[in-house]
Amino acid sequence: MIVRSLVLIALAGSAMAAPHQHAPSPYAGHRDRAVAALSDQEVTDLRNGAGMGLALPAELNGYPGPRHVLDLAAELGLTAAQRATAERLMSEMRRQAIPLGEQVIAAEAELGRLFSEGVASTGTVAVATDRVARLRGELRSVHLVVHLAMREALTAEQRAAYDRLRGYAGGHGKH
Repeated sequence: MIVRSLVLIALAGSAMAAPHQHAPSPYAGHRDRAVAALSDQEVTDLRNGAGMGLALPAELNGYPGPRHVLDLAAELGLTAAQRATAERLMSEMRRQAIPLGEQVIAAEAELGRLFSEGVASTGTVAVATDRVARLRGELRSVHLVVHLAMREALTAEQRAAYDRLRGYAGGHGKH
């Protein structure tokens, strides 16, 4: 009985001490980033014009992306003209996305600078976040629009095969 009481007291004491122990923040280490709001991978993706999931509404609803169409060219039986269209769309997308990605990085860095230098105000934050949002929206549009054009270049059978090969088959019926 005494041993049991001692165990209960010890457990109660450790439970009471637990609230004073703090786990490290998930943001620990973010101060060391070049741009606090962006991971190294996000910076790389923005600089390379990568999709980063920006076109998921298109991708998941029957509007294939040119990068993945090219990856699946043999399985989809692309014609030479379709391959050329996909390559042109990729090139156009990258031509627009890469400079926009650089602008997003710069805008995020500027937003972070306002806080790191202690000069953030309601007005400066509003301007900086509006710029970030506008640039991110433009970038997303660039990625989505190529999906529209890619869809038009493929047959219904190729779009269905694309969905099946990518693991989306049976989800939306918009082919």
